[in-house]
Amino acid sequence: MWPKGIDHIQICRYGKWTDQRVVIKNQLENPMNQKNGKAPRHLLRAGALTLVATTFSIVLFAQGPPRMRKHKVSEAKALELVPANKIPPTTNRVQVTETDGFRVIESNDIPKHTVGRFPNRGNPNAIAAQNWTIKIPLQPIPNDTVTPLHQSTNHGPPNMPFGVGVNGVLFEPGTAEFWMGDRTADWNYEALGGAVGLGLDANHAHVQPGGIYHYHGLPTGLLEELGFTAGEIDDNTHSPLIGWAADGFPVYYAFGYQQADDPKSSVVKLTTSFRLKQGQRPSGSAGPGGRYDGAFIQDYEYALGTGDLDECNGRFCVTPEFPEGTYAYFFTDSWPVIPRGFRGTPVLLKERRHGAHPRRPR
Repeated sequence: MWPKGIDHIQICRYGKWTDQRVVIKNQLENPMNQKNGKAPRHLLRAGALTLVATTFSIVLFAQGPPRMRKHKVSEAKALELVPANKIPPTTNRVQVTETDGFRVIESNDIPKHTVGRFPNRGNPNAIAAQNWTIKIPLQPIPNDTVTPLHQSTNHGPPNMPFGVGVNGVLFEPGTAEFWMGDRTADWNYEALGGAVGLGLDANHAHVQPGGIYHYHGLPTGLLEELGFTAGEIDDNTHSPLIGWAADGFPVYYAFGYQQADDPKSSVVKLTTSFRLKQGQRPSGSAGPGGRYDGAFIQDYEYALGTGDLDECNGRFCVTPEFPEGTYAYFFTDSWPVIPRGFRGTPVLLKERRHGAHPRRPR
């Protein structure tokens, strides 16, 4: 019997989605369609798959992790962004409260701003509302050591969301794309490097399986909503608060006070201390070869003192929201754009399991 309220089935096989509405639906409604009166073997085998029910569909996931896509490309390319001229499928819902030492962000992960067309050639997923309840520390404590965002030995796209915007949409710069499909080789493609097309829209965002819309780079639509156009500067205007990192510290765009501890000083465009490495990548079995050009996150290095910001793309400073001072992260126009390390202790905004949708954040 086809479950009430379900109108199609999707199958995720090796990371690719196919809609099996007609064939599978008909077979499930009429399982005794063989001459011997028994259900077809492929339907019996389907019982071994995990069924995940959503409001409008059932999603079947084959057991085990999806096969990694193999890429040989090693050159960065200019990003081809999908125009963000579509209205999201439902209205934005986000609520931020403070309770028991936590900042609690409840969100459906749908932005207010327009988005790109999804699915598209580089991204097979449609945007769908989520049900996030995210708790981050209200009084985060800075650590002496940095916790990197990308840890190649861990599972999942490297590796976790960095944070969440004031609109409830996640900042998640990492990708699950590796040179030759080999995570252990430690050559992870950078979403903003353009070597592997990921169907990003003009907000530098796209959609994960399960419908999760998330930012890989500068959230231009969000900045415009907040009255701050990317790339423009007003000597009297500090960047608006654009979100919070997973460790609880605030997140801003690149414009801050010239003197970190003086709100009366001019507003300047803060610069990152990351740069491209010089020379050539290792080749053969050791790496993809070619010059360091930004195709991979490993193409970049931190160079102390070359910019205004530290290895987490942040600094200790005063801001309009924190006149007494705080550690704060800043999104920059150049790489890494979204920071790739935490000054505090991050919480897991979103859990991942192989072969299943991400769990709701806790």
